[in-house]
Amino acid sequence: MSQTATETATHTLSSFQVPKQCKAGVVVNEGPDFRVEVQDVDVPTPGPEDVLIKLNATGLCMSDIHFMVNDWALPPMSQFGTRCAGHEGAGVIVQVGERVKHLKVGQRAGFKPIVDVCHTCDACRNGKETYCPKAIFTGLMADGSYKQYVVSPERYTTLIPDGVSDYVAGPIMCSASTAYSSIKESGLRPGQWAVFPGGGGGVGIQGVQLAVAMGLRVLIVDTGAERQALGKKYGAEHFVDFKEVENTAAEVVKLTNGGAHAVFVTAVQSYPTALNYLGGRIGGQVMCIGLPPTGQFHIDLNPSQLVFKNQSVKGTLVAGLGDVDETLDFARRGLLKLEPTVVGLSQFNESVQKLRNGQVAGRIVVDFNKP
Repeated sequence: MSQTATETATHTLSSFQVPKQCKAGVVVNEGPDFRVEVQDVDVPTPGPEDVLIKLNATGLCMSDIHFMVNDWALPPMSQFGTRCAGHEGAGVIVQVGERVKHLKVGQRAGFKPIVDVCHTCDACRNGKETYCPKAIFTGLMADGSYKQYVVSPERYTTLIPDGVSDYVAGPIMCSASTAYSSIKESGLRPGQWAVFPGGGGGVGIQGVQLAVAMGLRVLIVDTGAERQALGKKYGAEHFVDFKEVENTAAEVVKLTNGGAHAVFVTAVQSYPTALNYLGGRIGGQVMCIGLPPTGQFHIDLNPSQLVFKNQSVKGTLVAGLGDVDETLDFARRGLLKLEPTVVGLSQFNESVQKLRNGQVAGRIVVDFNKP
């Protein structure tokens, strides 16, 4: 996949002139004191099998923060020459390479957490392509959706259906579809209890809606009136405020009639206590979604508890092509609603810092067309 100018013949939206430069939220001072600065950057040229997507919106995700802070056990963005984080983009295809066979200019498309995979390894051939050892992670190994124009290979591009706005489709590329994949992986059946620590946050609140749509009973562990109202609005039966309850785990076990059938951990601070929410539930599961900074927030496993209660802990990364499409369909059918806080480019850094500091209920979306 080419990110640089090529001599490749391309087809461009006839009524649209691709500019030479575009706006982008560029990470400055990568590390603990980073900031995002809006700059003019070069528009990439698609290779022969790529499409060029003009993004209208990008969601902001905590993974972006970790990439810019560099507190995961991964090489820094700068090692790959990456200047723009982000992996929740939504926009329109404005140019296609000469060997693109199926996608066309004018189609709406998303930009996901993984740019491309090898398509030949065991993981790719068995529906687990997001675990491909050659996966190219968006916003880390290649410029992400903080840049208005992005290049995506035709073979790994997701189309956005009519009836799903860019403000909703962007976050679905990562947060909502990741939550959906985790719920599917858990194998929960309608009527069973799904507990969401951090369920009032960006990933959690979408997981809550999807769980409700899939017939599950939902309990949120979080804090604050705004997050409580959001949870109730989207179908959570209970909200346990961990700042108001003396024993959060005991309250969860009581309200779920013996313990969660599955705990979906989106708030990494909840990992040390997540197993307690299972109580005595036979076959209860802790599903790991949020990724903590390296060396922080571990789960202390007692093998006896797992053995005698048939309990388990497992993780899910991000959604593959099929799960992203299925999540978009939930939104198309009105079963996944998102009312994000929409900001313009001038509030890019301020919004990223609010997310970093835990000051966001729901999701923030940056509109590239707003100043």
